[in-house]
Amino acid sequence: MGLRGRKANKNPPVLSQEFVLQNHADIVSCLAMVFLLALMFEISAKLAVPFVMLQYNVTVSATEESVDPATLYHYGIKDLATVFFYMLVAIILHAVIQEYILDKINRRMHFSKTKHSKFNESGQLSAFYLFSCIWGTSLFISENYASDLTTLWKDYPHTLFSFQMKFFYISQLAYWTHALPELYFQKTKKEDIPRQLIYIGLYLFHVAGAYMLNLNRLGLVLLVLHYFVEFLFHVSRLFYFSNENYQKGFSVWAILFVLGRLLTLILSVLTVGFGLARADNQALDFSSGNFNVLPVRISVLASICVTQAFIMWKFINFQLRRWREHSSPAQSQKKKIVTAKSKPSKKEKENGINGTVTSNGADSPRNKKEKSS
Repeated sequence: MGLRGRKANKNPPVLSQEFVLQNHADIVSCLAMVFLLALMFEISAKLAVPFVMLQYNVTVSATEESVDPATLYHYGIKDLATVFFYMLVAIILHAVIQEYILDKINRRMHFSKTKHSKFNESGQLSAFYLFSCIWGTSLFISENYASDLTTLWKDYPHTLFSFQMKFFYISQLAYWTHALPELYFQKTKKEDIPRQLIYIGLYLFHVAGAYMLNLNRLGLVLLVLHYFVEFLFHVSRLFYFSNENYQKGFSVWAILFVLGRLLTLILSVLTVGFGLARADNQALDFSSGNFNVLPVRISVLASICVTQAFIMWKFINFQLRRWREHSSPAQSQKKKIVTAKSKPSKKEKENGINGTVTSNGADSPRNKKEKSS
């Protein structure tokens, strides 16, 4: 069974826009297979290797800590080819999750068009955030960053990566790059495209910045922290779509969101503002990958602070919108109760206003006795 971005009853013309949208996953998988098949032949292998395998490996001789020589990596221009190939892989995985998981749930739940698009977005992002959190946490533990926070800035510049560390950053860049063509493949609404482009651009800017400025250790910690908070939000939104009375997840997310912003600022200032500022090698050197100079440090802190302020502003608007949505139904119910009390029933109209008997109302039992007498 082939992978299709979207199912349709009609067969569109070959190479038409609708044909590309329905079969984009199959087209991309064929393109990825071309690179893999090229590895089998000696003539084409030299061209295919930069796309499939990590480049710029360096063998480090044995030290006191490690008996065997280690293979480490640094970054270069050929990483763009690797990012392109794994962007194709991300598009294929996106289609697999969409067709075999999310579409099946959508058919059962019968969501509206608005909820359908938001459910797909949260489903895709929650899977990515969960995978990245587990991967990043394992790297954080294996590199012993938790035992000593000074390793975030100690021995800067961190020009050499382990295989897992470099592959993690390549995967991050590939995923957020694949989100750009997905706007076309998923037929994103025009009013949603600016919002999508803003957060995709912010992710690419910060991930690439940490990768190229050799701040990969700090970037890893901040990404795991941010992804964990975002994972809670999207999972809570998935539960909310299935049951609109579910609000506990958003309350937990709101608390952790604020704590996450504070920890991000603290770790950034501690690493860039204090750790790197007190380092001895404060000189701009492109050959050695040293960017520890005052203008770069100010730019890094400014970009982080501005981004956190922007995210916090969006968070406050989201909370205010939720508060208005919850307060408006309560006010409408109160109005209904008040109007229901103010309107007299048929019996009340017969007996008088608001249940009180008037002189023009029905005769009381006492009046009946007087008449009979």
